[in-house]
Amino acid sequence: MRKIILNDKRRIPPFNEPARDLRVLNKPLWLHQRDLLARYCSNEFAVDSFEDIPPYDDELLIYRANIYFNELLLQTFIEKARQGRSPYRVAFRLDDPTISQHILHLQTDLKRKADLYWGDMWYYPRWPAEAEPAPLIIDSEPLELGLYNVPRYMVDTGDFVFQAPLRAFVPICSWVHILLANTLCGPYSWAVRALKEQRRLSFKLKVALHVILERKHYLRTRALVKIGKRCNIDPTAIIEGPTQIGNNVTIGPGAVIAQSLIGDNVNIMQGCQIFVSVVSDGCWLPMRAALFATTLMENATVAQNACLQGCVIGRNSFVGANTCFTDLNLLGKPIRTMHRGRLQEVGLPIVGGAVGHDCRLGSGLVIYPARTIESGTILVYRDGYTAIDRNVSRRETPDLWTRGVAFTNPNYRGDWDEWE
Repeated sequence: MRKIILNDKRRIPPFNEPARDLRVLNKPLWLHQRDLLARYCSNEFAVDSFEDIPPYDDELLIYRANIYFNELLLQTFIEKARQGRSPYRVAFRLDDPTISQHILHLQTDLKRKADLYWGDMWYYPRWPAEAEPAPLIIDSEPLELGLYNVPRYMVDTGDFVFQAPLRAFVPICSWVHILLANTLCGPYSWAVRALKEQRRLSFKLKVALHVILERKHYLRTRALVKIGKRCNIDPTAIIEGPTQIGNNVTIGPGAVIAQSLIGDNVNIMQGCQIFVSVVSDGCWLPMRAALFATTLMENATVAQNACLQGCVIGRNSFVGANTCFTDLNLLGKPIRTMHRGRLQEVGLPIVGGAVGHDCRLGSGLVIYPARTIESGTILVYRDGYTAIDRNVSRRETPDLWTRGVAFTNPNYRGDWDEWE
């Protein structure tokens, strides 16, 4: 089988890079796609449109370069398409909870046709095709995962839950989709798979053996916590699975890590707390830094006492001590972010913000929900004004830039109608 990649040159704010170059689960998206397809495809070809695809007498798998998909979705799609031996395009039902409640927001790539959502992944037994592709409906098999009970002014039901998919498919059109691919379709999806595997006798026996040999709670055994080589983990650290830890990782006393991915050469110092997050290669978290449902790209630093919830931090960026990314709209209205020139709902009850690549954020800042800070920004405050209540970019705030340094404006009070 040959794979054809449809180029997607759209740049994702605030990173100013195409989605294929951004990190998902500690890999550039293009590398994640290549690794999953290695067992199916012998060669690849990148084109700008279908008209550029040369004739081919064997199977073709075509997908857009900005799509995140996991192994189970890819396996299901290819196996079912091969059984039919005719052209197919991936599709999802309108009532699929993961798609309708989470992925559909801020989307421009999932197209509704009749009673289905069509995605940009195709299978052809040969090319050019003899017929139009039929929809191949994929069930994401979501499982409702509850995090904790919260007051009803935060969530109407009082339960803060996600529809975590077993089979993940996320066209990345916004920074929010990077967040979803790394959390909802990462550690949450691993948890769904582990819960489904618990029904198998072989899995139960494997876990029971680890519990007996290691004398630990089953969530803390090697059955669910994968640890790489040459790691230095303090005995007082608490690590619960499903969690993956890379090589040459240092974890200090009192650190708590649960349902997360930790890359190689990461330093997590004492008292840090990391939940349902992705910490990529080379990151450093000093004392008492806290991450929840957050993604750090490679070589990012989050200083002591910083609190990040539902955030995406670009590579080589620094977040100063005591900086807080708020994640709830206190006005009780849906959180919106700027997408394609207008404010749109993100589809999540709580969400933090996004910081681009090579940024430097000073200490003590408070960033409002769903705000973005463009790559290359050095953000400090003056005159005691520490709240970041709008997006920070060179295009939108040229008067605030001096020698590459962006300051918050003490005279800016914002417009609640605009930023509600």
